[in-house]
Amino acid sequence: MSLFSRIVVLVAVAVLAGCETLPVPGSEQVVCPEVEVPECPQWQIEEQPEPRVLEKIVLRPAPPQRPPPPPPPTTAGELDLPIIGAVEFVTIDPPGVRLEAVIDTAAEGTTVAARNVRLLEKDGKRHVSFVLVDPVSGEEHEIEAQVRRRVSNQHADGSTTRNYVVQMWLVLGDNRTRVEVGLSERTDMPYPLVVGRNLLTDVAIVDVSRRHTLDNQ
Repeated sequence: MSLFSRIVVLVAVAVLAGCETLPVPGSEQVVCPEVEVPECPQWQIEEQPEPRVLEKIVLRPAPPQRPPPPPPPTTAGELDLPIIGAVEFVTIDPPGVRLEAVIDTAAEGTTVAARNVRLLEKDGKRHVSFVLVDPVSGEEHEIEAQVRRRVSNQHADGSTTRNYVVQMWLVLGDNRTRVEVGLSERTDMPYPLVVGRNLLTDVAIVDVSRRHTLDNQ
């Protein structure tokens, strides 16, 4: 009910109450007129429009997860040989120097970077002394070995060098093999050791798309 309607009702009630009071003696009786009480307007509830959908969220189940791919094989071939990459770590033992080596299946022999190669003679046999440098600690290891032979190597730039060849123990993964190794004093070798087929035959299978596979085995 609004404020105006309330005031009208109160005035009408006061008038009726005054008319119903007892008359004063000697005066005429007052007849109160009928007061029309206005009807209060009724509030109409307006219908609200349906809410507009701005964005509809649809929950869908997550797609099933694919299983992870199987790990690459570690062995292959009829002999179940270990698979190695194009670059691996090889240890020369003794003296226990661990070198990063490029695995070159096109090279017949194995070559190591050596320093201070000197030819010696002991008991009528030729020997060489040379130095291997540990790339991690920088420690120099002087080694002496008997000369097996001397070979000529043709390089990509057209130059030719003659290297002494000695026998050394090389450790590749779980395999320890004594092979002939050429001593190279070239300072432009990208890796201090080049492993050729004389170490790889019946020892490992090379996957040129991988590197350092033996570190994860």
